[in-house]
Amino acid sequence: MSRLSWDATGERLYETGVKNGVLYPQSSSGTYPLGVAWNGLTNVSESPTGAEATPIYADNIKYLNLLSTEEFAATIEAFTYPAEFEACDGGVDLATGVAIGQQSRQQFGMCYRTEVGNDVDGEEYGYKLHLIYGALAAPSEKAYQTINDSPEAINFSWEVSTTPVSVTDQKPTASVVIDSTKCDATTLATLEDILYGTEGVDPRLPLPNEIKTLFDGAAPSALALSTIDPADAETDVAIDSAITMTFNNAIVDYNITVTTAAGVPVAGAFSLDSTEKILTFTPTVDLANSTTYLVVIANVADIYAQSLTNQVKDFTTAAA
Repeated sequence: MSRLSWDATGERLYETGVKNGVLYPQSSSGTYPLGVAWNGLTNVSESPTGAEATPIYADNIKYLNLLSTEEFAATIEAFTYPAEFEACDGGVDLATGVAIGQQSRQQFGMCYRTEVGNDVDGEEYGYKLHLIYGALAAPSEKAYQTINDSPEAINFSWEVSTTPVSVTDQKPTASVVIDSTKCDATTLATLEDILYGTEGVDPRLPLPNEIKTLFDGAAPSALALSTIDPADAETDVAIDSAITMTFNNAIVDYNITVTTAAGVPVAGAFSLDSTEKILTFTPTVDLANSTTYLVVIANVADIYAQSLTNQVKDFTTAAA
């Protein structure tokens, strides 16, 4: 190791700005399936609390310090906010253009970007993506005032507390930061496709475990349908059968329909297993005897923002 030096060329780093805000309302399952652009975002002040030391004494000396749980909090400021944030701010529409407040507040996640600069490249050096989970906005003041000779736009502000989400082999967390100057550029681009969406695939906020898998894993295999049960062109299928599709990668989006050969839709429900690789369709009622059914598999996307070629499988049920 060589002697330390300070302020070398290219090492004078700084962080600035806030841009590309995205709001992700939380679903009842604890996921963040759809993101919307947050225009007019002006400030996000992260304010962690806790981690306070409680001294423990023994043998007339300070024996150790016990730290309280650390919590993530923030203040969000913006000139405006997405319509989807109304529910997060305790608002509900009674009718088109008619809203009331003081309602239950929906939890949400968000993403925003800050710029990382240095003395050589300036703000082109890199950036950080900041992801927040389990956020809950507290009621906030909205100060309206008359327009005068020095008009100002209203700057809305919300105090935000969070509920951490699970992380394998780590303590739960409510925040993740991705540094473009340190991580793989190709993997980062894949993550941004997930966060911001691509043609035909909605933006969403992946949970920390998925992000870890994305950055730790080797280059993913192309998305493929590994197996389907009943198998393609299978006959004598029991009428009480469910349809199970197994993919080689975890999937996050799909548009799959089951119909008769004549095009009559089959009612039922889809469910994903914990690995998000096995998708099961369970018909609401038994299938008909001696009938050919089509499984139309379309718009399937995996956690790596890869798409599956649309395809159709068929099977025929047993005679009565």
